[in-house]
Amino acid sequence: MIREDELRSGPQVAPRLDVAAVGSASEMSGMRAEWNALLDASTAGPFNAWEWLYPWCRRIAPDVRPLVLTARDRLGTLVGLLPLGLEHRWVNGMRVRRLGFLGETHVGSDYLDVVARKGREAEVGRAFFQVLHGLRDEWDVLDLTDLREGSVTLGVAREVFGEVRQTERYVCPYETLVPGEPFDAFLKRTGRRDNYLRRRKWLEKQEGYRIERTEAPGELAGPMTDFFRLHALRWSSDGGSQGIKGSGVEAFHRDATQLLAERGRLRMYTMKVGGQAVASVYGIVHGSSFVYFQSGYDPAWRNRSVGLVLVGETFKDAIEMGLTEYDFLRGTESYKADWVTKQRQTVSLRVHGAGMGGAWFTRSEELARQTRNAVKRVLSDELVEKVRRLRRRKAAVH
Repeated sequence: MIREDELRSGPQVAPRLDVAAVGSASEMSGMRAEWNALLDASTAGPFNAWEWLYPWCRRIAPDVRPLVLTARDRLGTLVGLLPLGLEHRWVNGMRVRRLGFLGETHVGSDYLDVVARKGREAEVGRAFFQVLHGLRDEWDVLDLTDLREGSVTLGVAREVFGEVRQTERYVCPYETLVPGEPFDAFLKRTGRRDNYLRRRKWLEKQEGYRIERTEAPGELAGPMTDFFRLHALRWSSDGGSQGIKGSGVEAFHRDATQLLAERGRLRMYTMKVGGQAVASVYGIVHGSSFVYFQSGYDPAWRNRSVGLVLVGETFKDAIEMGLTEYDFLRGTESYKADWVTKQRQTVSLRVHGAGMGGAWFTRSEELARQTRNAVKRVLSDELVEKVRRLRRRKAAVH
C-alpha cells in the first residue's frame, strides 16, 4: 500500500518541489481555501475543483481511497495537485490496484488533469510522475481519463514513463463568444435564430412565463428539485438518464451545487409557465467560460421548444456576463450543433505498474470489448438499443 511517509522520503523530493500526499477525505476537507487559490491560478478545468471532488469522495466512491499528491515550493506554497484515488478491483481472480482521477465516474467530469500554477504545468506534472514511477511496485494501473487533448500532462507522462497507452474519449462541442456582441448578432451565426425567436415570442405571451436564474446558496432547494424532476422526465422514454442515475448521484449534486454556489460558480436556470417548471439548465461558470452541464424539460412541452428557448437564454446571459466561451462538454447531440461550431477532444492515458496486474487488467478489458462487439455484430441495431434501454430501466429501479 502506498504510504504518505514514502512520499516524503529522499528519492521522492523533486528539485525545488516537495511532493507529499493527502490520503483521506477528512484531510481533503481542510484543503478548500488553498485548493481554490491554486485552481484560480491555473488553467485546469471546472471539475478539478474541490467543490466537485470532495463531495464525489463522500457520495459516489467511498471505497476509493483518496491519494491527492501535492507539490510545494521552497516557501511551502502549494503549486500543484494531482487528485488521485486508489481502488482495488478483482479481475478474473486477480486483485488489481488501480490509480485514477477522483471524480472520474458517475458524474460526467470532463477535462480532469493535474492542477498547477500557470507556466509550471510541466514541472509539476514531472514531479508527480517521477514519484509515481518510483512507486511502481505499489500500483498496477494508472488510468488518467478525460484529459483535454493537448494537455501538457500527456507529453510529460510519456517522458517519465516511456510506454503510455493513449485513447480517445469524448468530443466536446463549444463556441467562442464575443463579449459585448449584440445577442441577435450571435443568433445570426447559429442555425436556430428564426425558430428560437418564434418560440420565445409565443412563450412570452403565456400567462406566468418567466425564466429564473438561481445562484445563491440558500435558494437552491426548489430549483434542484425541479431540475431532477425535469431531467428524469426528459429521459424517461429512453429507459432513464445515464448522466444522473441513483440517489447517491443526486445527493452528490445537491452537495456540489451548494458548494459551487458558495464560490459564485453555479447558475441554475428554470423556465416556468403558469407557475409550473417546464425546463431547467444546470450550468457552471468557470473563469471566462459558461459550462453547460445538464438539462431537463417536460416532454409535454416538447413541441413548444422550451429546451431550445432556455438554452438560448443561457447563451444570452453568458454574453452579457462578458464570458468568452460556451462549453457543451461531452456528447455530439444534434441540438448542440445548432448553437456551436467548434469541437475539442478528451483523451485518456494508461500506464502499467511494475507487476503483471496492469497487463492482466488491460487484456481482460480488451477481451470483454471483443465479446461485446461480437454480440453487436450478431444482433440488430434495434435489438441492441432495446437491450440498452432494458438495462437502464433495471438500473434505475435498483
